[in-house]
Amino acid sequence: MKKQKLFLGLKIGKVRYTLLILASLLLGVHTLNAQNQKIAIQGIVKDASGETIIGANVIEKGTSNGVMTDLNGNFAFSVSPNAVIQISYIGYLPQEVVATAGKALNIILKEDDLVLDEVVVVGYGVQKKSVVTAAISRVSAEELNAVKPSRVEDALKGKVSGVQITQSSGQPGAESKVRIRGIGTVNNSDPLYIVDGMPVDGGITYLNPVDIQSVEILKDAASAAIYGARAANGVVLVTTKSGKKGKATVNYDVSYGWQNPWKKKAVLNAQEYMIIMNEAQVNDGN
Repeated sequence: MKKQKLFLGLKIGKVRYTLLILASLLLGVHTLNAQNQKIAIQGIVKDASGETIIGANVIEKGTSNGVMTDLNGNFAFSVSPNAVIQISYIGYLPQEVVATAGKALNIILKEDDLVLDEVVVVGYGVQKKSVVTAAISRVSAEELNAVKPSRVEDALKGKVSGVQITQSSGQPGAESKVRIRGIGTVNNSDPLYIVDGMPVDGGITYLNPVDIQSVEILKDAASAAIYGARAANGVVLVTTKSGKKGKATVNYDVSYGWQNPWKKKAVLNAQEYMIIMNEAQVNDGN
């Protein structure tokens, strides 16, 4: 009797153990299926004006699963449940949204002002720096005012490649020589200066560096060809600041400086000069 009860107990234990293993396997398969389950999402990508964006990148964050918007700005693909979707496009701020099954996503991308402001002035207008193939260097107002220069040429020193700016003489207040890619002609190697679209003779020393918005330097023949033979030594395009819509603002900035010669010559005053000249006349027998 005891042997039968022991055998029955062992048999029941084996059945329970088998059932426990089967339950674990079923639970694991269910969990694996839930993890591998994908949800289909779709949507459209537009800009702030309502125009559809073609070729925007739509990617499941942390993976390589993604697509690009079609000619109508639409996209559709499968992602994991509750996945984070990243939407990005050149010139716009990236955006992230949570994927929701059965709900069409309407994505509005905002323009990236920092990227859009990165433009350069060329002879025939304004272009994005990314599409300009000519040799053009740009210095912004922030770079010009970082050192608080008294002259525009001094502010450009060391900021533009291929441009040499040297002091013409040691005299205080003397003008600087600007040479773009070396000496171009024998008589006059000064570049052509254009201020707000108008040619200027005699340089740009009269401009206050604080009033300048940007300075573009056209260094090769392709960029300066529109100005003809006058641009043989390069072109310096200066764009000054203009008024903006909004409240009036007043900026007050004061700076001062002085220059002294490193050595002074001893000279005669009027009386001493007269005495010397009289003695010279007497010595000559006059």
